[in-house]
Amino acid sequence: MRTDPDLAETGQDSGGQDAGETAGGGGARGLEFVLSLERGLAVLCAFGPGRERMTLTQVAALTGLSRGTARRFLLTLAELDFLASDGKLFWLTPKVLRFSHGYLASFGRSEAARPHLQAISDHFNESCSLAVLDGAEVVYVARVEARRVFSSRIDIGTRLPAHCTALGRVLLGGLEPEALEAWMARYPLAPWTERTVVDPALFRQRIQEARRQRHAIIDGETELGSRSIAVPVPDPAGRTVAALNIGASAARVSLAQMRREMLPALRAAAERIATLALPW
Repeated sequence: MRTDPDLAETGQDSGGQDAGETAGGGGARGLEFVLSLERGLAVLCAFGPGRERMTLTQVAALTGLSRGTARRFLLTLAELDFLASDGKLFWLTPKVLRFSHGYLASFGRSEAARPHLQAISDHFNESCSLAVLDGAEVVYVARVEARRVFSSRIDIGTRLPAHCTALGRVLLGGLEPEALEAWMARYPLAPWTERTVVDPALFRQRIQEARRQRHAIIDGETELGSRSIAVPVPDPAGRTVAALNIGASAARVSLAQMRREMLPALRAAAERIATLALPW
C-alpha cells in the first residue's frame, strides 16, 4: 500500500490508549468500559453519506481524535479489512455488512414482515417501511419500494432523523416520559425544512398526540412535498419496539386519505407483524 506523508506519523500518541486498556477511574461508564473500543467504533461510524472516502485529517476532525490516534485506528481497521485505502483516502469495505446482517438475523422480523409490507405497497402503490429507533435516528430494517421511475433511495439500513419523521414520532411516543425528556436533552431538534417542529413544547405535544392516537402523520417536516403516516408495532408486553409507515408525495395522497384508508391498513398489518412467532 502506498503511504502518504499524511499517514507517516510515528511515536507514542499521548492521547491514545492500548486496545485492552479501560477508561481510567471508572467514572459514570464503569470500570469495564474500554475507551479505545469506543474510539475505534467512532472511526467506523465517521464514514457515511457524503463521507464515503476520507483522509486521516478528515477522520481526526470528525471524531475529535488526535491525528496519531486516528491513524492507528485507521491502519488497524484496514489491516482487519474493515477499511480499504489507497495510501491517502480510506473507505469502508463490504466486511462491515456483517454487523447489519447479524442484527437483521437476530431481529428476526425483517424478512418475515416483508410480505405484509409488500401487500400494503401493492394495494396503495406507495412505499412501505419498518423501522426501529437508534439514538437520534430511525433505522430502516425492512422496506418495499413502490414501482416508480424515480426511487427515494431509502433502503434497509438507511437512517433518518427521528424527530421529524412519522416513524420517529411513533417510536418516541413509546418511550416513558422520563426517557423522552432524556432523549430531548441529548438530541437537538434540528430544522430539516421550514415546517420541521423545533419548539420543545410543541414537539412534546406532537409526541403526546402520537402516543394517545397510536399513529403519527408528518407533512413536509423531513422533505417539502412529502408526507407519511406511521403506527407502532408492539412486542408481546405491549412496548413499542418498531414502527410501520407509508410514505407518499403530497401531490398524490391527501392527509384525509392517509387517515381514512392507509391508517386502518397499517394498523392491521402492524397487528399481524406483532403476532409473528419470532424474537424481537
